Amino acid sequence: MLLPKKVFFTKGVGRHEDALVSFELALRDAGIEKFNLVPVSSIYPPNCVEVSREEGLKELKPGQIVFCVMAKFTSNEEGRTIYASVGVAIPEDRNLNGYLTEYMGYCEEDEDVGKYAEENARYMLETAFGVKPARVFNVTAKAKVEKYTTVVAAAVFII
Repeated sequence: MLLPKKVFFTKGVGRHEDALVSFELALRDAGIEKFNLVPVSSIYPPNCVEVSREEGLKELKPGQIVFCVMAKFTSNEEGRTIYASVGVAIPEDRNLNGYLTEYMGYCEEDEDVGKYAEENARYMLETAFGVKPARVFNVTAKAKVEKYTTVVAAAVFII
C-alpha cells in the first residue's frame, strides 16, 4: 500500500528568461529538483509524521518517484506579485486524515494569502469529520515578478 509515513513542507522561487528554467530554479530553491514529482490530491494521510525538510530529503534518492501536493504559479508580468500556498489542517485524532489545500495566483504584496489556504483546509476537515483541527498552518512562497518567475509550495510525501 502506498500510504505515506512521513511528510515535509517546502517552498521556492525561481527567475529566468525561460519559463521552464524558472520552474526548475524554483524546485532547486525548494530542494526537490532531483526527484520525479507526481502530484496527488489533497489528503494528509492518517498517522503521517511531519519531519523537517532536511530530514525528509535525507530519505529520498535522486531520480526517485516522489508523491507531493504542490501549488505552483509562473508569470512574466513584471512588477506583479505572485504566490503559491499549501494550507494544512491536521486532526487531533491521528487515525483520521487531514486536509491540504493548494492556492496560487496573483496577490497584493502585503496580502496574507497563506491564511486563505489555511482556512479552507480547516473548513474541509471540520465539515468532513465535525472536528476542530489540532494544528493548522501554511507554507507559502511569494515573489515580485522579474523575467519569468515561478513560485512553488509543496507537501512532499515519504512512503
